[in-house]
Amino acid sequence: MHEVGIVNGILDTVIRAARGAGASRAVLVTLRIGDMTEVVREALDFAWETFRDEDMLTRGCELAVEEVHPQSECLDCREVFEHDRFHCRCPQCGGTNVRLLHGRELDIASIEIETPDN
Repeated sequence: MHEVGIVNGILDTVIRAARGAGASRAVLVTLRIGDMTEVVREALDFAWETFRDEDMLTRGCELAVEEVHPQSECLDCREVFEHDRFHCRCPQCGGTNVRLLHGRELDIASIEIETPDN
């Protein structure tokens, strides 16, 4: 379950950013996760619920996920198209010579914090 390592890395980043901003706590973390990362959402949520309360800054912090669907470019005809994880044949020319443009993202999109004067 690599989701535990992912969550621990995210929490480290969130805590560092929240401290740097003088936050009293982090309220919401929004991630962008591509379908091709093979992150299991249930495992990610379980790890988040398990580890977020270990630091006062992230205790009770919510997690939101924006899913990024795979998108590729055909290197033969230059068609850009969305597809699922397993089928990436160009719908325009039928080619399989493609380059993945989106779908491997694993980013912190935003961190919502509270400051002492909120």
